[in-house]
This record gives sequence, C-alpha cells and structure tokens, in this order.
Amino acid sequence: MPQHIEAWLQRQGFSEALVAGTTHLYALLFFLTLAAVTFWGARRWLVPFLEAQAARSSITWDNILAQKGFFRCLANLLPVALLYFAIDILFPAEANPLGEILRRLLLAAFVLVVLRSLDALLQALNLILADKPGTRGKPVKGYTQALTIIAYILAVIFIIGIITDKSPWGLLTLMGGLTAVILLIFKDTILGFVAGIQLSAHDMVRVGDWIEMPKYGADGDVIDVTIHTVKVQNWDRTIATIPTYALVSDAFKNWRGMSESGGRRIKRAIYIDMNSISYCSPEMLEQFHKIELLTDYLAAKEREIAAYNANHCRIPENIVNGRHQTNIGVFRAYVIAYLRQHPKIHQEMTFLVRHLQPTPQGLPLEIYVFSRDQVWANYEGIQADIFDHLLAALPHFGLRVFQYPSGFDLRAWQPIATPTATGPPGAVKVSGCPTGQNRV
Repeated sequence: MPQHIEAWLQRQGFSEALVAGTTHLYALLFFLTLAAVTFWGARRWLVPFLEAQAARSSITWDNILAQKGFFRCLANLLPVALLYFAIDILFPAEANPLGEILRRLLLAAFVLVVLRSLDALLQALNLILADKPGTRGKPVKGYTQALTIIAYILAVIFIIGIITDKSPWGLLTLMGGLTAVILLIFKDTILGFVAGIQLSAHDMVRVGDWIEMPKYGADGDVIDVTIHTVKVQNWDRTIATIPTYALVSDAFKNWRGMSESGGRRIKRAIYIDMNSISYCSPEMLEQFHKIELLTDYLAAKEREIAAYNANHCRIPENIVNGRHQTNIGVFRAYVIAYLRQHPKIHQEMTFLVRHLQPTPQGLPLEIYVFSRDQVWANYEGIQADIFDHLLAALPHFGLRVFQYPSGFDLRAWQPIATPTATGPPGAVKVSGCPTGQNRV
C-alpha cells in the first residue's frame, strides 16, 4: 500500500523528499492505528472470552490464572506478533531506518509481554501450590520469587541486546566477568534463595507455624515466607521481619511439634516451706482418710508400711525408726491422684509430680504434665485452675507455701524496749516482739 501512495505522489510531480516523507508518515499513522485496533480488540474480545472459558470450567487453577491477569498478559502476544509481520508490508525497504527501529521496539515489547505473562504465571503457581496438601505451608513463594528475579534479569539482558543489536549471550559472558560485583549486589537474594531451599528441604518452617526468635523480637505465627524475609505476626499483633537466611544461620524455636503432638506442656513448681514438713500423726491420717482421692492410696500404703516395720523395725517407740508417712508424701500422692482424674490432662504423655533440688526458697514440688487443649487461652485457664486448687488444698495437709515476708507480715511485729545492764540509768534495748505480747 505505501508503494501505491508513493507512485501516486510521484505522478503528481512532488519532490522525492516530500514523497518519501509523506509515505513514511502515512505508513506510521497506519501502523499506529493498526496497533490501537489490535490491542483494543484483544482486550475487548479475546481476554473476556478466555476468562469466561476459565470460569465455566470445573477446575480451579485456571480461575487463579485469570485472577492474576495471566490471560490479559497472554492476549497481548497476538497484537505484537501481528504488528511485527505488518512492518514488512508497511516498511518494505531493507535499509529503512524507521522500520528497523519499529522492529527492535516490537521485539523488546515481545520480551516484556512474555516476561509479564511469566510473572503472572509464577504468582498463580504460588497460590495453586499453597492449596495443595503436599506443599501447603511450605516456603514455595521463595522459589517463585527467585525464578521471577532470574526472568527479569534475563529479560533486561535480551532487551539490551535487541536495542543495541548485540548478541545477548555476549552480554551474559560480560556479566560472568562481573561475578564479584553481581554477588555483592545480589548477596541477600542469593543467601535467601539458598536458605529457602534448606528450609523447604528440611521442613524447618511453614506458614502458620508458631516460632520464637528473641534476637529479632519474634514470637508468634509465621504469615509469609519470601526469598528475602520471613514475616511473623506476634501475639501483640505487631509484625516482626526476619531475614530468611537467619533461620538457617541462627537458632529459633518452632512450636509445631507441640501443636502436632496433641498436648501442651505444663511445667510449674510449688515451693513448700520445709519447716512445715513432718511425719503424719494419727489425727492427720484420720483426716486424710476422709479425702476420697486418697482412700485407696492410704489403705495400700498403711499395709505396706506395717509389713515393712514388722520385719525391720526393732525399736518402734522412736518414730525415726522404720517407715512412716509424711504430709509432703501424702500431698504428692494427692496431686498425682487429682491430675490422673482430671479430664483436661493428657494421660498418655509424660506425667511427673516430683521433688526438685531444695533451694533457699523451700522444696520445689514440680508438676510436669501435658494439657489436652493446646489453645493458649484455654491452656492458661486449665493451668490456673489446677494450681488454684492445689494452693488452696495445701494447708489441709499441714504444709505451707514459701513466701518472702511482705509489708503485711512485718506489720504484726513491733519494737519493744528491755532494760540493759550497761549504759546510763533508764537505758533500754529495743528488740522485736509479736503484737499482743507484754512490753517493758
């Protein structure tokens, strides 16, 4: 068509320069009109058709592709291809500089369209794999991000090669010589990519895991794992950001094992005042027999102790000789019986009620069991109910909890004055005395 315009202008007697300029202008306007029509047609007809087909299908992954704009990006390939082939018709001369410029621009546009389509495809792939049972929760996003970065780098190299009319492979060779600079620039990306592979291969962390990493102020659920960072939503609703490679190079605690085990550990001690520990008197044992949880235990223990003392105790008048029950031992048996019948305590997991090393604060009686309910609020409620009951029951066994004296305790003591043999007449010595006693 431009040849016909050029021939007609020459017959009209126009100059060669004017004929060439008018022909190129006509071809360029026709090219721009064709570009606008083809791109509008692709967006107006082709994209809705593809998205409608995806919506009608029974599979779900094509809906995700449509959601991420894959079909919109892919539809742009058709107009670019049509325009590229139209250049040979509109600008037939091999040495035509305008046609050569448009060819290179269209090739660069083709690379960009392919890049955008690949980016949308990788984003959709990330969502598709996130719903698969085999990959749910795993750091797949790090792999897709790494592929996206590689695709963008290659696209830039190819576009530069197209614009400058140089081989892209030559540019890649040049970048190979700049390896040290590239490693310095993309250090975090490379470390994050390698760390993502290790995290996935060893299943160290997943989206939804509760992790604890005090160095980075992280204590909560993992909400996102990318090639560069891992985002943790703390229990106070703040967001902590951890470099991905830090999860490999530094130590962190993952509570997933607790969640999957079916129980959550209760590990807490009551500090018993050792001055309150004693042998059980007959009156105490009589009161203990009225506690339902101890009835069978006391009967069996009394038979066992009586049989042992009959064979080994030659001087029964001294209570230190032979075996006798203590209030701390009976209380420990009560704690075991109480926890054994507790419906919220996991009976198949580790179950300990033990004495720890005595301390200046008393004798620690530690409870080491597992709660059936792993929900934090429910777990704390179960733990609180157990120790509410045990602390209230402790005085019924003649035991006291150790506690540092407070202002309320010291208020019961007031200074008293006593005469002193030394010093001037009338001198007194101040000492402590409980309220209610005589004072000099």
